[in-house]
Amino acid sequence: MQRGANGSPARTQPSTVHPATVLLREILNLTDEFEAHLGSELTVNRTDLEAMERLIQNGPQSPTQLARGLGLTTAATTTVVDRLIAVGHVTRQPHPTDRRGVLVVPNPDSVARAMGTLMPMITGIDSAISGFDEAERSTITAYLTAVADVYRAQLPGPAED
Repeated sequence: MQRGANGSPARTQPSTVHPATVLLREILNLTDEFEAHLGSELTVNRTDLEAMERLIQNGPQSPTQLARGLGLTTAATTTVVDRLIAVGHVTRQPHPTDRRGVLVVPNPDSVARAMGTLMPMITGIDSAISGFDEAERSTITAYLTAVADVYRAQLPGPAED
């Protein structure tokens, strides 16, 4: 086995990687950087940002639903919600149909702040594809669908009880 400079196993790279694959890796890295920027704008860490993203996309959720979506324990999610409340991004409100339940509700001002940072990127990406004709857009969409399918295939299935 070959070893790297630090003594750990050397990583092997395919001898030729298509430029589209290299660009996809760059997009993934830029996505990480953008999320770090968005978290900084909202003064939250990555876990709290992921919670905010889920609440923005899915609307108010119970702490248990949020915990499942984040892959965290309910205790850890309580800590996340407490931090988000402390910086004004969410509130806990009584569940409208379950008198014992609570919902975590995103603050509309925080949603607007997040969307103010997100929308220029989203509209820019959407604008980028408009420069291609319909056949090219179909090819791009087919490629990205295949890439997403490869990612999904590499993820473990839902845990069986």
